[in-house]
Amino acid sequence: MARAAVQRRLTWQLATVDAVTDETPRVRTLTVGVPGWPGHQAGQHLDIRLTAEDGYQAEREYSVASAPGEPVAITVERLDDGEVSPYLTQELQAGDEIEVRGPVGGYFVWRPEDGGPLLLIAGGSGIVPLRAMLRHRQQTGSTVPTRLIYSARTRQDVIYSAELMELQQGDGVDVVLTLTREQPPGWDGHTGRVDAELLRELAWPAGQDPLAYVCGPTAFAEAVSATLVGLGYPPQRVRIERFGGTGGP
Repeated sequence: MARAAVQRRLTWQLATVDAVTDETPRVRTLTVGVPGWPGHQAGQHLDIRLTAEDGYQAEREYSVASAPGEPVAITVERLDDGEVSPYLTQELQAGDEIEVRGPVGGYFVWRPEDGGPLLLIAGGSGIVPLRAMLRHRQQTGSTVPTRLIYSARTRQDVIYSAELMELQQGDGVDVVLTLTREQPPGWDGHTGRVDAELLRELAWPAGQDPLAYVCGPTAFAEAVSATLVGLGYPPQRVRIERFGGTGGP
């Protein structure tokens, strides 16, 4: 029975796009209906496959942006030279069908019973799986102290901006933005990359036994995780999800 369930999750199937939501000029959230979806955990991802008229296929992985129990959603950032993201963010519309496979992954997940304090650190679109964790925390009534440190190039590039500000008003969630390239007039928040100085100021002290999730471009994720370990975090308490190239927000 368990083997059949795993096999079903790994099978490609058609899903219908139920809604599209533009998050920023370059980022779009797709809510999809997946028949027989077995459910997912906060932090998992799914695979998308597109097939051209000549039979050429391209596959990509995207983190699930929604909390367990919510309709399945992914959030896609457009890469101008990409094969898949321009179609997903500019052409795909509600009612269209795409092939999906998932959910996939079990390491980079968070459940309320995993506890905290919870430290979430995102670079650019690395916010996507962390948003699923934040929503899961909220919907389950968890009171785990939580801090999100989110690095984006500009204020316009902040994904889920309104939702994050609402979460900031909630109980036990602290949202910190740092802008690396351009700040709006009057900006009094943090600037620059997530470096050792910022983490010494904002990360939960290692003595509190925090649980950290870091998601972003490879260089960003590796640098942040190494810094946390240097601050005394046990490596097994720092979970990393990397994507794309070596650049960063």
